[in-house]
Amino acid sequence: MSTQKIALVTGSNKGIGFAIVKGLCEKFDGAVYLTSRDEGRGEKAVKELNKLGLKPLFHQLDINSQESVNKLRDDLKNVHGGIDLLINNAAIAFTNDSTEPFEVQAQETVSVNYFSTLRCCEALFPLLRQNAKVVNISSSSGHLSRIPSESLRSKFSDPKLTIPELNKLMEKFVQDAKDNKNKEEGWGSSAYVVSKVGLTALTIIQQREFDAEQPNRNVMINAVHPGYVDTDMTSHKGPLTIEEGARAPLYLALEASLKGKYVWFDSQEVNWYGENTPSLG
Repeated sequence: MSTQKIALVTGSNKGIGFAIVKGLCEKFDGAVYLTSRDEGRGEKAVKELNKLGLKPLFHQLDINSQESVNKLRDDLKNVHGGIDLLINNAAIAFTNDSTEPFEVQAQETVSVNYFSTLRCCEALFPLLRQNAKVVNISSSSGHLSRIPSESLRSKFSDPKLTIPELNKLMEKFVQDAKDNKNKEEGWGSSAYVVSKVGLTALTIIQQREFDAEQPNRNVMINAVHPGYVDTDMTSHKGPLTIEEGARAPLYLALEASLKGKYVWFDSQEVNWYGENTPSLG
């Protein structure tokens, strides 16, 4: 079986994910998988990179489907034996003028951005090789200070918080949204914020668990706010290009040796527990 290094980026047929794949193809010493829920869009993205002389591999992946995630896991294991770099980029965001009821936004956003990312991690973490890196694409919205309730912030930042307990917190938000109690219970009015705070909290727990249970593997897991980028998700309002949005994720993937940190788009570590977020940029 090949000992070639393997990198994989979820949700990478467009936007920041596409730019990350491009950067990895240029700089990563190994094979790079571009993944997409839609095979046609994924293969089209691969052809765009082929025109630049880059040769990413392609695999279909819908992180919302356990079957799709399992297929990816099994294929990677059978063909390569393991992976060295996982970038969890796939995510959704409802627009500010969305007419979907908030309870629907809460359910779908948390389901994709938190639980489906967790599904990917649970399937692929056993394949992580020695010194592997995981980069979770969070957001400025993923800073702990974005949760209004001091009590909830305390729960998210509990150094003994487990993944099952975090799952229950995320489920409570969804239920509170269904009961129209999200503001009353201190969650605020943004499902995207809660989903990304959950993802950043997950990152910290994942690193802590690896350090405690398998320290010799030296796995490095970090979260990153890529900046306010001109993508479909921002309705193309962001001032940064997708290449600029890929810089900090690529820094974590290729250069940094950080563990369990929250990094800003300028590649600087930010205190996730701080009272305020830095300038958004």
